[in-house]
Amino acid sequence: MAGLDKVVTSYDEALSGISNDMWIMVGGFGLCGIPEGLIQKVADSGVKGLTCVSNNAGVDGFGLGKLLEKRQIKTMIGSYVGENKLFEELFLSGEMEVILTPQGTLAEKIRATGAGIPAFYTATGYGTKVAEGKETKEYNGKMYVLEEAYPKADFALVRAWKADRYGNLIFRKTARNFNSMIATAGKITVAEVEEIVDVGELDPDQIHIPGIFVHRVIKGSFEKRIEQRTVKS
Repeated sequence: MAGLDKVVTSYDEALSGISNDMWIMVGGFGLCGIPEGLIQKVADSGVKGLTCVSNNAGVDGFGLGKLLEKRQIKTMIGSYVGENKLFEELFLSGEMEVILTPQGTLAEKIRATGAGIPAFYTATGYGTKVAEGKETKEYNGKMYVLEEAYPKADFALVRAWKADRYGNLIFRKTARNFNSMIATAGKITVAEVEEIVDVGELDPDQIHIPGIFVHRVIKGSFEKRIEQRTVKS
């Protein structure tokens, strides 16, 4: 990796600098669009005490579920947790802190982080436990809750369909999900992609995330596992 060229050839390079007690954000929705190889490398690295921001924690044994197995996540901030039996056990035993956040609020908190917006008001959660201890304010006769953006992630791990060597990214269909906003919210953003092309090959009008946000790009290979596979007998 030199100059504007963001491409690295190993997962060791891609995650160079990751250490205990860091904040990480991980793209994906369920198992759709997760950076599988980067997650595996975090698991293999053995880092502990992570605060992880992601919509959900994969499933048992796959995706972020691999980090749960090794007790690497200290605090999980997410929206949906229904696919992990181990997640439930870690939470109920007190081994892992869980901060459940309404999905739209989670997305906007991540987006605000990337945009440099410190906080915003939302009607979601007013009058519930979500609003406890937070500032509220009335606008035009309706009550809103002040939600703060997250700190910049030490590492933001995303998956994209295509990248050029300068780190410009294109996502594909629903795999875009949380990846596009998380890509903007990291001190070091690492993109695991299906295809890397030369600079100039991507149509500028089709680029979802400009390379200014991306620090490292690695070509991955993906299992693309289906969360709930239902077929006729």
